[in-house]
Amino acid sequence: MSRLKSWKEVPMAAVIEDAGNAETYETGGWRTFKPVLDKEKCIHCLTCWISCPDTAIVVKDEKMIGFNFKHCKGCGVCADVCPKKVTAITMEQEGK
Repeated sequence: MSRLKSWKEVPMAAVIEDAGNAETYETGGWRTFKPVLDKEKCIHCLTCWISCPDTAIVVKDEKMIGFNFKHCKGCGVCADVCPKKVTAITMEQEGK
């Protein structure tokens, strides 16, 4: 029978011991909805890139070119911050 650990032996929660390791965790499988980009409407303001909590917006040559679905959790922040006159990003149910 294993002995229970005291609170002093249990590692502190929410501590990231190895900084810069987010790239190794693929969290996109949590998604229910996914962002869809209409490239014709995108004005490349990059507000979505700045606002994305998962750094799942792919930018090349200062232009938004798509999403990294390995890390996108489908939160919809990118669609919410897209300028309302543009609405280049919409959310669709995953699997459609």
